[in-house]
Amino acid sequence: MAKTHDLKRRIRSIKNTMQVTKAMKMVSAARLRRAQDRILATRPFAMTMGKVLTSLAARANPERHPLLVQRPVKRIELVLVTSDRGLCGSFNANAIKTATAFLLDKGHSSVNVMTVGRRGRDFVRRRKLKITAEWIDVFRTLDFNTAASIGDDLIDRYVREEIDAVFVVYNEFKSVVSQRPVVDQILPIPRAELTAAGEGEDYIYEPDPESLFEAILPAYVRSQIWRALLESAAAEHAARMTAMDSATKNAKELTDALTLHMNRVRQASITTSIIEVVSGAAALE
Repeated sequence: MAKTHDLKRRIRSIKNTMQVTKAMKMVSAARLRRAQDRILATRPFAMTMGKVLTSLAARANPERHPLLVQRPVKRIELVLVTSDRGLCGSFNANAIKTATAFLLDKGHSSVNVMTVGRRGRDFVRRRKLKITAEWIDVFRTLDFNTAASIGDDLIDRYVREEIDAVFVVYNEFKSVVSQRPVVDQILPIPRAELTAAGEGEDYIYEPDPESLFEAILPAYVRSQIWRALLESAAAEHAARMTAMDSATKNAKELTDALTLHMNRVRQASITTSIIEVVSGAAALE
């Protein structure tokens, strides 16, 4: 049976851990609110850009732009977005599982991987896959310049026909308790996205629609990368907040159980001591 001082040490250790998990939950909750605000702020821009692209597609010849050219897919670039840290439940495992299924479906030999986040980078290295670029610690100070750099690199390589398609795997933020791993095609820009939104909208363009098409399509790719990073950041904070909340509750339950067990051990020890005293006194009579 464990001694009382051993149980006290375990209880003290668990309480210290519980303070850490509670603090991490509060930090993630604060960061989640800011991440949600950023997502809500970008949605009107994304919706308006989709409407403008729809209207432009009706006035210009979209096949003239290289980002819309459909080529036989022989070389695929997969952008895997994960977190840099753990302690966020199944957040990284779900993204990696989705990426693994994608690799099995497309074939490892035809897919190169660009990683955003340390956890995804470590996974790709263990699988000995080819990494074209690594982006580490981008979520510490996430800004649009990072998404623009990633998007410009992908656009440049696609235009030079080094890759034939670009997909991004990330966790989409649905709610605090729900994050869904998704696979989105970035390049070539799916034509369905250019006809699904903005029906009935009419604009007057200056300069001509084709010149605007040339300028807006790269911006659209950058905005898609930016949206994926924002969604992943919010999903990470939500997953970590949920995981730390569960850890705090489990620590509280374990502390209560150990405290009850310690009290029983102490009571048993006291009872044993009393019995020994009584037995010794009876023996002397």
